[in-house]
Amino acid sequence: MFNDTSSATALLATRRSGKPRDMVAPGPDEAQLGHILATAIRTPDHGKLAPWRIVVIDQDRRAAFADLLRAAYLAQKPTASAKELEAADQFAYQAPTLVVVLSAPVLGKIELWEQELSAGAVCMNLLAATHAAGFVGGWLTTWAAYSDMVRDALGGGPDDRIAGFMFIGTPSRPLDERPRPTLDSVVTRW
Repeated sequence: MFNDTSSATALLATRRSGKPRDMVAPGPDEAQLGHILATAIRTPDHGKLAPWRIVVIDQDRRAAFADLLRAAYLAQKPTASAKELEAADQFAYQAPTLVVVLSAPVLGKIELWEQELSAGAVCMNLLAATHAAGFVGGWLTTWAAYSDMVRDALGGGPDDRIAGFMFIGTPSRPLDERPRPTLDSVVTRW
């Protein structure tokens, strides 16, 4: 029987996304991050294909990641302003921990949509596990998630897509509660 006062349900009911630009140290240490990632991959996966990959961008690689983002942005928009390029640089340095989840489908076995949903479930599990570990997470895409140059540099193949840039850290301020839909507005009975 469902018990909405269970600790798991209470945990999920209190999860909030944080803005990566507002995240500060500490982030998870190696053991905590390993636990978060191990939890993230415990997701529905029709056919046991593991149709996703996870790339951790360590702190000592953030400058290289910023260079990649700058080059990819300029490849898409050669006339980019200094302000636009600064935003790409800042994206690379947000939050103490940065994890990229790639949807990496195994073509021809299970429907592509099911595999993409599995990659999205990895992202959601990662956010829930991050919250359970006492940190805050933020899931962003932005233009970089749709850049073949960024995807390729992160080890993705031509059929792969970036499902999300997952930022993890400690909130620098209380998290805002965003408006949520009412059940009546999103649930119907058939």
